[in-house]
Amino acid sequence: MEKLKHGAGAAVRAVSIYLPEKVLDNAELVREFGTWTESKIFNKTGVLRRHVSQGELVSDLAVGAGEALFAEHGVQREEVDFLLLCTECPDHFLPATACIAQNRLGLRKSVGALDYNLGCSGYIYGLALAKGLIAAAVARKVLLITADTITRAIHPKDKSTRTIFGDAATATLLEASDAEGVGHFSLGTDGGGAEKLIIPAGAWARPSSPETRTETANRWGNVRTPENLYMDGPDILEFTLSVAPACLDEVLRLNDLTLADIDLFVLHQASRTLLEKVRAELSLPEEKFVFDIENYGNTASSTIPIALRDMEREGRLKKGSQVLIMGFGVGLSWGGAVLRWQP
Repeated sequence: MEKLKHGAGAAVRAVSIYLPEKVLDNAELVREFGTWTESKIFNKTGVLRRHVSQGELVSDLAVGAGEALFAEHGVQREEVDFLLLCTECPDHFLPATACIAQNRLGLRKSVGALDYNLGCSGYIYGLALAKGLIAAAVARKVLLITADTITRAIHPKDKSTRTIFGDAATATLLEASDAEGVGHFSLGTDGGGAEKLIIPAGAWARPSSPETRTETANRWGNVRTPENLYMDGPDILEFTLSVAPACLDEVLRLNDLTLADIDLFVLHQASRTLLEKVRAELSLPEEKFVFDIENYGNTASSTIPIALRDMEREGRLKKGSQVLIMGFGVGLSWGGAVLRWQP
């Protein structure tokens, strides 16, 4: 690798996505549950269909996204200096899934590779890590992959989460740039709310046992075990509305921008209801606000890069556009940044 100077800027050069083949639409969910209608599911979530893993591992999705980036953007795998993999669903407790993906993608053995575990804000944290690696002259080109198979952790009879979530992976190439394509970040954490969005059992804190595999139903008839995903939707919404205004203000201040300077607002696509409430709370103009959840559902750390890819294809995101991105959720964790689009 050519020697880098410390303090180099970073820019996003390419984004690609990979989706599992299986599509689960609302009609199929209605047939399974027999209680909701397709329109009720859509009105509550904003989701028409979502892709779901059928035995695929996160490494499978990650490799699919990486190969898509190489094929679609003419990126040579030999160019990659570092691999960051954001996932909540690693193939193993150890080794890091990034190591498996490095091998399967045919990346050089001289690259660095690591996993980090975040969901809703994970893409923003990954951009911050990649920018830091570039600024510290550790890497010139960083491959940032987001990948999750979260639907595998959802109980089939839990319609509160099954209607919302989908599986996906994305690959983003960041590289050193004289122009500052990735701006300053606002990041935050409140681990006191960790239990609001969690898989309570199955890891070291509460190992799998007959007790953790016991099913219970809540008052709405949603069934789960402690080894399944649990989300307190109202509390997550309250948390998001409480931290979003300060995050937005800090991102704009750190980047010396105003709301009028932003061409697009791309927030974590948690649900249509949450997005509408956040947009209203922040007084963001509807014509600049992105909704991109209908065909994917909530894909955790992949929602923002999927939306960026889609907005570029639709012509809403052009070279030189200033995009404000924000994510809020599991951790509890949040983050925001501004990208000047330079692919």
